[in-house]
Amino acid sequence: MTLTQAADFLKESEVLHAAIADLDARAFDAATQFKGWTINDVLVHLHFWNRAADLSAQDEAAFADLAARVMAVFERGGTLREIENAEITARGPDLRAAWIALARDIGQRWQQMDPKARLPWVGPSMSARSSMTARQMETWAHGFEVFDLLGRAREDSDRIRNIVVLGINTFGWSHQVHGLPVPAAMPRVTLTAPSGAVWDYGEDPANTITGPAVDFAAVVTQTRALADTALRVTGPVAETWMAHAQCFAGPPETPPAPGSRHRAR
Repeated sequence: MTLTQAADFLKESEVLHAAIADLDARAFDAATQFKGWTINDVLVHLHFWNRAADLSAQDEAAFADLAARVMAVFERGGTLREIENAEITARGPDLRAAWIALARDIGQRWQQMDPKARLPWVGPSMSARSSMTARQMETWAHGFEVFDLLGRAREDSDRIRNIVVLGINTFGWSHQVHGLPVPAAMPRVTLTAPSGAVWDYGEDPANTITGPAVDFAAVVTQTRALADTALRVTGPVAETWMAHAQCFAGPPETPPAPGSRHRAR
């Protein structure tokens, strides 16, 4: 059995690398539309958590050590950015080289892993498949602000389905993390893939979400405001979900305001 999500993560990483491959050192300090993060901040974040995921599979003791340092920062009121910056000190082209080298290594090596293998994490354990899906999602989502900053369009493929499924699977979490009751039935979701294929999920015909799969992925990763997408949302359950969708772990986050995330001219 092959962990296909590892190959998808690798491709996602290569797409982002191609966009920044020719940037000089100064360009890495340019601020994006995501919380003012720079390209350096994006790569530090991706590299830190790629390394953490790989440690969880290769060296459980080293991972436990890292997780303990993360929790210690939280317990004294620190932030993720603080520990990420302390652990990853390279910047600019050196950081780019370190990030893509590890991503390529993981993307190749993890394809041979058992997708169902349980791996420790900061919180509940997860399968290798879920871990690699999360790494692809983070690369794609944080890549969004980089492509926006550079004014470049990203060519997506049907590998986006991994992120779509993550968005579907976190229907309940999106409500729980915002303190909302979880509806009994998921809205009917009908999405058009980049290839033109149609993907269907959910069962409630009174609440529906239709449109491009890429737009759905952008909403659940909070990289685009719902109003800035071509999604058509009908029914109160669907509207509430899309107003609070959050496919990633952590505290509740507020989706971007309409017009606040866009490709630079």
